[in-house]
Amino acid sequence: MQGVSGYVGNFTAEIRRKARYVDPKVCNACGECSKVCPVVRPDEFQMGLSSRKAIYIPFPQAVPCSYILNMDDCLGNNPIACGRCAQVCEKKAIDYNDLDVVVTRQVGAIIVAIGMDAYDPTEMDEYGYTRFANVITSMEFERLICASGPTGGHFVRPSDQERPRRIGFIQCVGSRSPRTGRPWCSNICCMNTVKDTLLLADHYPDTESVVFYQDIRAFGKSFEDMFQRSREAGVRYVRGLPGGIEENPRTRGLTVVVDNTTTGRIEKHELDMVVLSVGVEPPRDRNKIARLLTLSKTSDGFFMEAHPKLKPVDAPTRGVFLTGCCESPKDIKDSVCQAGAGASRAGALLNAREIRIEAITSVIDPSACTKCGQCAGVCPYGAIRWKKGEAASVVEAACAGCGSCGATCRFGAITMRHFTDDQLIGQVRAVLSDRPGEKVFVFACNWCSYAGGDMAGISRIQYPASNRVVRTMCSARVSEEMVLEAFRCGAPVVLVSGCHYADCHYINANRQTVHRVQRLWDRLERAGVRPERLQLEWISAAEGQKFARVMTRLEEMRRKVTPEEIARTR
Repeated sequence: MQGVSGYVGNFTAEIRRKARYVDPKVCNACGECSKVCPVVRPDEFQMGLSSRKAIYIPFPQAVPCSYILNMDDCLGNNPIACGRCAQVCEKKAIDYNDLDVVVTRQVGAIIVAIGMDAYDPTEMDEYGYTRFANVITSMEFERLICASGPTGGHFVRPSDQERPRRIGFIQCVGSRSPRTGRPWCSNICCMNTVKDTLLLADHYPDTESVVFYQDIRAFGKSFEDMFQRSREAGVRYVRGLPGGIEENPRTRGLTVVVDNTTTGRIEKHELDMVVLSVGVEPPRDRNKIARLLTLSKTSDGFFMEAHPKLKPVDAPTRGVFLTGCCESPKDIKDSVCQAGAGASRAGALLNAREIRIEAITSVIDPSACTKCGQCAGVCPYGAIRWKKGEAASVVEAACAGCGSCGATCRFGAITMRHFTDDQLIGQVRAVLSDRPGEKVFVFACNWCSYAGGDMAGISRIQYPASNRVVRTMCSARVSEEMVLEAFRCGAPVVLVSGCHYADCHYINANRQTVHRVQRLWDRLERAGVRPERLQLEWISAAEGQKFARVMTRLEEMRRKVTPEEIARTR
């Protein structure tokens, strides 16, 4: 995908169709072109364990079953240095002058299913992945044991093509590892290893398998039964991860030393092959897709859904749906389930004559608009249309109601329904109309910090009762004037709170909150007001304990603010 514009129900998608240099309608996959091609390259599908030519079929069962030409490898393009494949092609299906084509399509919904990438263990070289030929990844193991793999399903060691008798599996390589920046569990690794051990036990009963692990997470349906079958088949499970691997130069055997935390002993294992059970990570091209579709990401880099329980396949951008592993690591069953859910949500949207939206959208008064365009720049959804010299307008179907535009507009041209400036400032004045010096004033985001306060209450966590909370849909809805009005009304301490910086419900609207609060700190300091009296905190819906801690700290701060200081601030 090269570009996307529009909004839900009215997207315009620009799709780049890459040049194949072989016409799939003409090619009959005879293979004569590949036989005469002199270029040899590692086969990416076979994880580099076999080779391919510059003209090849990408993988078995490819659709269409037609050859493609990798022009980066080919010798026959401008000037002609080879051209052998075109000479032997009786169907004349090869065209060296083929070009990429950009196709434009009008679509009503977009489904994101860009998958995930496997972790590259090169940086964790304590396991010798780059030094020892018989240390392979779980992906390479899959190709070696597969019937369509480079060895035709005959499982052999890469170093000498002999069948290994003793095989070790090391879990959590690139998962649950803060050192590599990947603290998350990859979900699929444990059961993938259990499956691999069962495959070895079925095809090669005399093989000895040992699994080094931290925890076996067999949480799915029948997964625990599968794990027990593996143990009954003779697979040994050692609780502990090896610190390193050494190779015997003569036999190419591998020595693994591990601290068995179950027995409390240091064990040494002599193995013929080691399989690194690599984790998964977000797809490398996710940033481009996130930019095109205005998607938000969680702290681990995967795409964030609109709501983890109520809208698990909806993206924050209306009309965009997330399926598969781009949203989080998951196995085939969960991916298929989510794919069905995404297709159902898209189908329901396309079959509806009208789109129902919440009434908390923004409205722009053209007569008050100064045509500055600042509102369009801060809208995370691109819901505001603006051209230089023209008044801005809101596409209500695309507006999610974060209110960032209303807080940015300094001319009163934008009204956010149900969360207008007058309503919010009226709440500020009402809360602080009586004994304001005894209260901590809080602006709380509806989705996270306000829900975090609810969590603290539901959990019966004790914290001072001096706080007074005003709910907004997003912390970005809080304008500078609202905060200043709270100080004018006598608030000793003001808190602006919202979603965590990387987990904003409105994609990246809370970045505007940061800029706004930083400007306020400068203004307060210039006015002789202590900037620390304005606090900014990120509190999620699950952090009831943190909400209580923040309220306790702010209460201590409130007691240190003197009446004279409040009067001078007012």
